[in-house]
Amino acid sequence: MQPYPHSYSVVAAAGPEDSVRLSAQGLSAIASAPPREFDGPGDLWSPESLLVASLADCFVLTFRAISRPAKFAWRKLECQVDGVLERVDGVAQFSRFTTRATLIVPPGADIAKARLLLEKAERGCLISNSVRGTRSLAAEVRVDPV
Repeated sequence: MQPYPHSYSVVAAAGPEDSVRLSAQGLSAIASAPPREFDGPGDLWSPESLLVASLADCFVLTFRAISRPAKFAWRKLECQVDGVLERVDGVAQFSRFTTRATLIVPPGADIAKARLLLEKAERGCLISNSVRGTRSLAAEVRVDPV
C-alpha cells in the first residue's frame, strides 16, 4: 500500500437533460442519472446507488485484504448493503446502512474466525467509516458442500 494521504479525482459532466458522464483517469466512464425516487429513469447508476455500492465493494475488498494475512481460506463472499435515505432535521441524508454478508468457506474452516474477520472487515471499511448513518452487520457463514 502507498503511504497516506491518497487522492482520488472524478469528473462529472452533463448537459441540461442528458445523463451525467462520470470519468476518472484510467477508468471506464459510466453514466449516471437520478433514481426513480427522484423522478429519474431508474435504469442508470445514481449517486445514491453508487454510494451504497461503494460500501458493499469496500466491505468485500476489506475482507479480502484482512483474510490474506490471517491465512483464512474462503470461496465466495456476497455482500448486500441496504441504505435508507430520509429527511433528518430538514435535510435529506442516509440515516442507516445494513450490510448483509454471506461467506462461503471450505469444509473444515474455522467458523468463529470467519465471523471475527467479517466483523473486522465491517469495522475496517474506510468507505463505511466515512459516512454518517448508523451501520449494522448481519453475517452468515456457510460451508461449501463441495
